[in-house]
Amino acid sequence: MGIKMAAATVLHDVAAACLRQPLSLPRTTAKEPRFRPGLAFPHLYGNKLPVLGLGYGVGNRSFITCYVDPSTESRVSVLGVSQIKEQCSKWQWKGRYSINYFVSSSSSTNPALLLVHGFGASIPHWRRNIDTLAQDYTVYAIDLLGFGASDKPQGFSYSMEAWAELILDFLNEVVQKPTVLIGNSVGSLACVIAASESSQNLVRGIVLLNCAGGMNNKAIVDDWRIKLLLPLLWLVDFLLKQRRIATAVFEHAKQRDNLRNILLSVYGNKESVDDELVEIINGPANDEGALDAFVSIITGPPGPNPVQLMPRINLPVLVLWGDQDPFTPIDGPVGKYFSSLPSKSSNVSLYMLEGVGHCPHDDKPDLVHQKLLPWLAQVTAS
Repeated sequence: MGIKMAAATVLHDVAAACLRQPLSLPRTTAKEPRFRPGLAFPHLYGNKLPVLGLGYGVGNRSFITCYVDPSTESRVSVLGVSQIKEQCSKWQWKGRYSINYFVSSSSSTNPALLLVHGFGASIPHWRRNIDTLAQDYTVYAIDLLGFGASDKPQGFSYSMEAWAELILDFLNEVVQKPTVLIGNSVGSLACVIAASESSQNLVRGIVLLNCAGGMNNKAIVDDWRIKLLLPLLWLVDFLLKQRRIATAVFEHAKQRDNLRNILLSVYGNKESVDDELVEIINGPANDEGALDAFVSIITGPPGPNPVQLMPRINLPVLVLWGDQDPFTPIDGPVGKYFSSLPSKSSNVSLYMLEGVGHCPHDDKPDLVHQKLLPWLAQVTAS
């Protein structure tokens, strides 16, 4: 996640040099200037003043005004990375690939929960959620192939379909009970694909936190911002297939200071960007095979589009969306599509989270839990 954004910034410099001219974007017409002109990849302003307010909405769609008030802000239980790692186990997928996973100790008879991280992240990215969720549910979390402590096999062609297959096989072989899938970013999209393909009633519902439109930006061809950038994206693919360039870009992108700056640009709550978060992203990026995984994911096919998959899903769906997300902005094609779903599909509930970025569960976990826990109680009781 952070590495992807950092790499994009570095590659903009490389591409600009190759093209002999800088690339700029026109200003958006949104009511507030979200995008800084002059950058190939837009960054959100991080200094927007917090607003004291309340929730409002119509039907299944609601808005939550996020504010920080030290006297009233709820305290979220946070598990340490070392504690999470101590509870992790390994599972052999297809008899070839070692997959790292976490399971909480619980005697709950409720359906299980499976947490699926986004690009560049891993199980500890759910550090602010596991303990709260584990009070009433058995919580599983998984490192997708190519990330975290899971294998990063040389020569593997990463795809959204492979990750969805991994999720379904994990449910069938490890969890072995009805499960609610909870994903962030590309993890959300992997959950959508898995739910659309599941034929064994293993998926009880899905929770999408700022769902991605594809494995990489080439999926969002209907966004005018991406259309402007398509020549650059093609150049990025070409450059990343040159080993020396890919190595230089990746090494620069994963530097801690660069990661911190990028994370600050995609988180609404800057206090959530701590040293532990930077290490969560940086650590696995030093593993053997991490560079190859990065290149394969960025340059590979984007995979199925959620717009095509969601009509096939009749399960309960909860969509939570941070409105300060520069990766999948709410005014982009994917964001607009999910915004329209509650008025068309009775099984979909949507909540916009104001002042929250691309990773709501870690950015502002109290807001996420506020909407997630009642929804889970309703879904699992039916």
